[in-house]
Amino acid sequence: MRFSRRSRRSTGACRYCRPRSGADRKGHSTQMPSTRAHIVSVGTAVPDRVLTNEDLEKILDTSDEWITTRTGIKRRHVLDKGDPTTASELGARAASRALAGAGLAPGDIDGIICATFTPDYFFPSTACLIGRHLGIHDVCAFDISAACAGFVYGLSLANALVLSGQCAKVLVVGAEIISKTLDWNDRSTAILFGDGAGAVVVAAHEQPDTGILGTYLSSDGRLSDILTMPAWGERRCMTMKGSEVFKHAVRLMGDAVFKALDAAGLDHGAIDLLIPHQANARIISSLAEHFAVPREKVVTNLQEYGNTSSASIPLALQDAFNDGRITGGTLVALTSLGGGLACASAIIRF
Repeated sequence: MRFSRRSRRSTGACRYCRPRSGADRKGHSTQMPSTRAHIVSVGTAVPDRVLTNEDLEKILDTSDEWITTRTGIKRRHVLDKGDPTTASELGARAASRALAGAGLAPGDIDGIICATFTPDYFFPSTACLIGRHLGIHDVCAFDISAACAGFVYGLSLANALVLSGQCAKVLVVGAEIISKTLDWNDRSTAILFGDGAGAVVVAAHEQPDTGILGTYLSSDGRLSDILTMPAWGERRCMTMKGSEVFKHAVRLMGDAVFKALDAAGLDHGAIDLLIPHQANARIISSLAEHFAVPREKVVTNLQEYGNTSSASIPLALQDAFNDGRITGGTLVALTSLGGGLACASAIIRF
């Protein structure tokens, strides 16, 4: 199975993604003979503008050293001020690259799931708009609001749609325009976040020992006030109690991985690669210590992108393919935490 880099186009359809014919093409109720759902391609998109720590020094009481030491972030991609690009447009770019990597046409897709907390509208859903941009019609399409955990939530739901036979090929997209939600006078949030999108094609196949082997989803509304963005009122900017988030993040994300491994019938020692949500370098380091995983087995790219919320895991997944850390047989653990607090993990063998 080949995964394309951002600039490379696949020339043929993956053997798991042969288009169906006739009435079965959009047959959501058709029972497929699959036993697993598999991520067959990934695509990403980020704005061209790069905002460095040195740039932030000019507008905030901060420094490159302060940001790097506390977060691990050096740069992030953000839209230019006044750029009208929306989450659906950025998500469609990533999804188009994922389709190309799988050798698929838009008409081969049965469903679109978009994870975002920066939607174009309350409704229609950003997923529906991504479908419009790509020319994908007559499919199930809906959004997920789980903040930074949204992509893995979407992956779990895509897995369920495939295993139930309702869909054979699903686009899962994480798309965020976070720069539009920030108070640029608030150092605690302005330094952390970037804009971006990532998408994967999840498709049915018949190999029982590969694909999405186990998932785990959870939430704890008692902690909902530590990471918020109001939907109403004059001040609709993100607020975060950083120390509180840090206190719970390692415990909850680590627990989610163990429970997803239990669902897959595997021990944590089997993990070849850990891809956590790219929130903070200290959180990622603590997770690596929690699992006694060598740092070379932990994918980290927040130094280049910052925290891109639901886009962070597919962006990291793309980098892991690009640098050859994911090949046939690699067992990957994904784990994420977002406002809610919502937590999600998935175990995948490629």
